[in-house]
Amino acid sequence: MIRVLVVDDDFMVARVHSSVVAGQPGFTVAGVAHNGADALRAAADLRPDLVLLDVYLPDMTGIEVLRQLRERDAAVDVIVISAARDTDTLRQALHGGVFQYLVKPFEIESLRRRLEEYGAHRDQVSDLAEPGQAAVDRMFRTPAGREAQSLPKSINADTITLVLQALRGAADSGLSAAECADATGLSRSSTRRYLEHLVEVGSAEVKPRYGVAGRPERRYRLR
Repeated sequence: MIRVLVVDDDFMVARVHSSVVAGQPGFTVAGVAHNGADALRAAADLRPDLVLLDVYLPDMTGIEVLRQLRERDAAVDVIVISAARDTDTLRQALHGGVFQYLVKPFEIESLRRRLEEYGAHRDQVSDLAEPGQAAVDRMFRTPAGREAQSLPKSINADTITLVLQALRGAADSGLSAAECADATGLSRSSTRRYLEHLVEVGSAEVKPRYGVAGRPERRYRLR
């Protein structure tokens, strides 16, 4: 069983997240914490496999909790679940090695899908003995085709990772180029170029969303 620590200052939200975890095959709730200090104590005492971590906590930010977990060399994975979507928070979460970033509000199915992806990822990692490059790419969730082709001169690998992180935190409806630009701090033209590249290499897909009037909005999401 994958043991999960749920961290959220809102008691009702923590209860909902715990219910989703408990209902997911192969997962169990190891504990619940409502502030950063309790989260760090629970992580040390319970040694969960995964932490569902909010950013806005009453005593410290979830990013500070993440930093202390890494300083303690805690062998735990983290999925951030928060309304925080500013560039600095996203970058710090990315540098802290979070598995995924889910932006509130979201459909419950989005959390279920993230848990399924995490479970599948753990299975892949545990099955690796002496992996080749393709297996290593899957382990690090490298965009499809990066090894097989050199990146275009206008595409940077680190920026691809930042855009992918924003897409992972998107709701089921995906992100527009403007929304992704706001989440990453990139210009809209640069963001659109990276999004179209991810579509081209098969890491993302794009679908039109029709409004009341005008041209349909292009919405991007991970495949």
